[in-house]
Amino acid sequence: MRKLRLILGDQLNDRHSWFARVDPEITYLMMEVLPETRYVTHHIQKIAGFFAAMRRFAEAMSEAGHDFVYLRLNDPENLQSFPANLTRLIDARRIERFEYLLPDEYRLDQLLKQFAAESDIPVAAADSEHFLSSREEVGAFFRGRKTFVMEAFYRHMRRKWDILMDGERPLSGRWNYDAENRKALPQRLTPPAPLNFDHDVSEIVDLIRSLEIDTIGRIDAAHFPWPLDHHEAQQLLDHFLANGLANFGTYQDAMDTGSPYLYHSRLSFAMNLKLLHPREIVQKTLDYWQAHPEAVDIAQVEGFIRQIIGWREFMRGIYWDTMPEYEQLNYFDHRRPLPAFYWTGDTRMNCLRHAITQSLDLAYAHHIQRLMITGNFANLLGVHPDAVDAWYLGIYIDAIQWVEITNTRGMSQYADGGIAATKPYVSSANYIHKMSNYCRGCHYDRQKRYGEGACPFNSLYWDFFDRHRALLGNNPRVGMAYRNLDRMDPEELDNIRQQARYYQENQDTL
Repeated sequence: MRKLRLILGDQLNDRHSWFARVDPEITYLMMEVLPETRYVTHHIQKIAGFFAAMRRFAEAMSEAGHDFVYLRLNDPENLQSFPANLTRLIDARRIERFEYLLPDEYRLDQLLKQFAAESDIPVAAADSEHFLSSREEVGAFFRGRKTFVMEAFYRHMRRKWDILMDGERPLSGRWNYDAENRKALPQRLTPPAPLNFDHDVSEIVDLIRSLEIDTIGRIDAAHFPWPLDHHEAQQLLDHFLANGLANFGTYQDAMDTGSPYLYHSRLSFAMNLKLLHPREIVQKTLDYWQAHPEAVDIAQVEGFIRQIIGWREFMRGIYWDTMPEYEQLNYFDHRRPLPAFYWTGDTRMNCLRHAITQSLDLAYAHHIQRLMITGNFANLLGVHPDAVDAWYLGIYIDAIQWVEITNTRGMSQYADGGIAATKPYVSSANYIHKMSNYCRGCHYDRQKRYGEGACPFNSLYWDFFDRHRALLGNNPRVGMAYRNLDRMDPEELDNIRQQARYYQENQDTL
């Protein structure tokens, strides 16, 4: 029976069981199509990185003996849509059965389900064999409970996979070390130099520009730094274990103008393309720790593993349990547009200028820069979550909707009303000063709530809680904010409100 199998651009798992043996009756199809470059405005490094990794994967699979059809963006036979290209190839090759790997984006899942329903030949879907939990596992785990709590699911995953466990108890007697992992970077420490690869993606960049595909950000096309295959992803993991793990947990929330990566692994792009399996990452991390017990303590190991088997799997599970309704949620009814400087970095706020410029340059920012700088400000300002989602989905090289939207609309914007997080993650300038050197030399004064040069985060922070009291006043996790607000002198609060209104009305010139 002649089979056609579809591989999507984020399904580059060369260890999948599909590739265990070569079958001349099976044709694999991969394609670059224009709609995937345009559903949001993507960073140019993101498009180039996806296409470069896809092309390398198809070439490697072809060299291994598999029959691969790869349609480039400018291929004359490319009809620029998944259904059209599938139909053409099914007819041309007299395909008798179509198979695909379950997509990780809801829109593609629906598109392929519709294609299957309308198909004249049998269709089957297979698991991507990448995640440590099923699509339904988070939803089933919390069924009947009032809220989703990551810590509960994380403990479930630890038990399920016997990771950092001593029988039924956590190794060392503690489930997590998050309280210890919140330190700013001291001046005496210099984070390691990143491992950058040196790929020439000029041909892809020229193609993107010749087709006038709108992009954001910057790229050095002759020296693309991200891993493009499993071997390179392994190298990046090994570099992190040797150079970053020992300080990862302690400083994972730190921010510093002198180091965009600090001690972070930078593995999310490779993981989300499925170049690297989470099981492999966890096992190599545990092996490294066992071999270097004096250099790496459990707080660092646990903090890293929690991101891999806890937060990542948890967010994916929320996505599949709540879509498509999730992408319509707007708990605070925020309506403002995204400030223009999110696309340029042109702002006098040092923290935002640095985080946004870094994102435009590198297509990268770590989780606290995303959560407590760009996301925090957008939420305090009252930006519509659709605009926030589109920006995050476009600007970061690792952004795919299943992981992006639950982190932005949920964790960052609290637009889901508490599904992904138990409180809004917002702060004044005090937190930013505590965790970074961003406030040093800033145009704005971090200690002022209002008046000339007052930091916008301060007035917007108090105004946020003031205007959302009806929605947040009974949330015990933000009770301290309301107690402080209630003790505030009425004239002081009025000045803060006026300052916040001024900053909202002049958001593009801050």
